[in-house]
Amino acid sequence: MTSLAVIRHGSTAWNEDKRLQGRADVTLSAAGRAAVAAWRLPFETAGFAWTSSPLRRAVETAEILGARNLVTEPRLTEMDWGVWEGRRLAELRRELGAAMAENEARGLDFQAPGGESPRQVQERLAPWLGEVAARGEPTLAVTHKGVIRALLALATGWTMTGEAPAKAGRAAAHLFRLDGAGNIEVERLDMALDPG
Repeated sequence: MTSLAVIRHGSTAWNEDKRLQGRADVTLSAAGRAAVAAWRLPFETAGFAWTSSPLRRAVETAEILGARNLVTEPRLTEMDWGVWEGRRLAELRRELGAAMAENEARGLDFQAPGGESPRQVQERLAPWLGEVAARGEPTLAVTHKGVIRALLALATGWTMTGEAPAKAGRAAAHLFRLDGAGNIEVERLDMALDPG
């Protein structure tokens, strides 16, 4: 079994403004940088190889956390929000009403026009998980909420309807195990990064 730890990047101005942020390459905000600088990685991740999404908010988070020999991995990029990029979910729910509710009820198949579904995110992650498992090197990945939720769904069988098995929030690490084929299972969720 190979260990895989994932953490979400620090906050950006778009996060703080509650805007959907997929492929937009937004940097960390001053508050986000300060928060990440105070994070402490779990001892379980000591010696892990570092990788991150190529988006600046993830790379910057990894660098602040002291990443060495950081490798960027395009398959860790956030879910594509298509034409909804930069919009607020609350606004979309008001504007689209029942159509938005029906789309959200699709769970893994929820999809913005011109964007990706969580199931499609899982499909692009699966080969990467197999590669990590084949290398057998414990890995720490800095990525995005949509990617972490897709991994949680793969690991737990969650259909993305109903309550999530973990919040996939900031200031938390999630530890998984990969078997030789890259199948993923939960080791430990919501490991706090905040000191104290």
